[in-house]
Amino acid sequence: MDLPTVAIVGRPNVGKSTLFNRLVGKKLALVDDRPGVTRDRREGDVNFGGLLFRIIDTAGLEEADSDSLLGRMRAQTEAAILEADVVLFVIDARAGVLPADQPFAEMVRRAGCPVILIANKAEGGAGMSGAYEAFSLGLGDPIPFSAEHGEGIGELHDALLEALPKPDEEDEEEAGDPAGRSLKVAIVGRPNAGKSTLINRMLGEERLLVGPEAGITRDSISLDWEWRGRKIKLHDTAGMRRRARIDDKLEKLAVSDGLRAVRFAEVVVVLLDATIPFEKQDLTIVDLVESEGRSLVIGLNKWDLVADQPGLLKTLREDCTRLLPQVRGVAVVPLSGLAGEGIDRLMKAVVEAAEVWSSRVSTSRINDWLNEATSRNPPPAVSGRRIKIRYATQVKSRPPHFALFGNQLDALPKSYTRYLVNGLRDAFDLPGTPIRLSLRTSKNPFDKG
Repeated sequence: MDLPTVAIVGRPNVGKSTLFNRLVGKKLALVDDRPGVTRDRREGDVNFGGLLFRIIDTAGLEEADSDSLLGRMRAQTEAAILEADVVLFVIDARAGVLPADQPFAEMVRRAGCPVILIANKAEGGAGMSGAYEAFSLGLGDPIPFSAEHGEGIGELHDALLEALPKPDEEDEEEAGDPAGRSLKVAIVGRPNAGKSTLINRMLGEERLLVGPEAGITRDSISLDWEWRGRKIKLHDTAGMRRRARIDDKLEKLAVSDGLRAVRFAEVVVVLLDATIPFEKQDLTIVDLVESEGRSLVIGLNKWDLVADQPGLLKTLREDCTRLLPQVRGVAVVPLSGLAGEGIDRLMKAVVEAAEVWSSRVSTSRINDWLNEATSRNPPPAVSGRRIKIRYATQVKSRPPHFALFGNQLDALPKSYTRYLVNGLRDAFDLPGTPIRLSLRTSKNPFDKG
């Protein structure tokens, strides 16, 4: 079978080879801080979460005379672009968009194949600001990414899933139909929370090894399942415990595998033991899921052991709101994996969480809300000058990500950004999902003043 081809292109030293190594899963490409380390096209076969393709790491694009070494390297890169089914165009988000990026973006556009724009090195505030500059290249929505740390890997997988050619028409129809595509669900939690028991009950067979001992599951296991006609890909993961308590090397690898499952998932079910819920480690796991930007559902497993306590569910939902304000409104579902109770409730919450996570809100509705929110509670003044938020838009979904434009927004206090995030959550019915907010101090294109 001929594999589709993906080419990584961009200026020198933007992290192309680091991205290549991460996708191939081996350090095949030499990586160094000096630009121009990669000279030849380097190729490798990739299995990226079930996506199979050949990847090409290219030399950095630079303007140069065609007879020079740089010119010959550029010609090699141009040949790779023409050969590719998909191009990954990489910029350095910390440096932002440089004049040299523009002609190469034009070259990639002329090639006519799908382009995925990657704003690499997007860790931290400076990186995110540079990522949004990448809109100016006209190559679509940039993916804020860190090839070094693996941040944004799930978004890249989704983009490649859309962009890569499908093997045949039947697969193409399936990919365009959400009902035909598997919803990726990871089940995570502390050791011995009952993850494997729950999945066995879902599948209706003893597919996974279970027992009273904590830590039986070592690998992240992927299983295909169907719920009410909806295809689901379930990921059972090893129990996550505090890093300081992990001595065994194999368990360290297993926990790392669980983190990878979270990054590839669309919905993460954090399974708590209802007899000892909201332990510190549970809160840490929810923090991880939120920081990875995945949609979330909390399952209270072993509910049959505490169901005789009146008012307990209401109390636990109030505890959840108090302890996890960053995912306010998240679904908290009582269930019993052992007895097979509450699975339908859980899956209904999972499907609803995925829909909220993928929500899109029109710019006009967002700005109507913004005008009302800032009139009711205006931003504070800094050095005698009031902070002004002029304009807002949703830049992406999965999770919902909004950008605000105005003056002095870097001085906006955290309490006010929390007010805005909570307002967005309430106004547009976004319970429980992570919400991202980027603040851009720049001129509003719609501001005539």
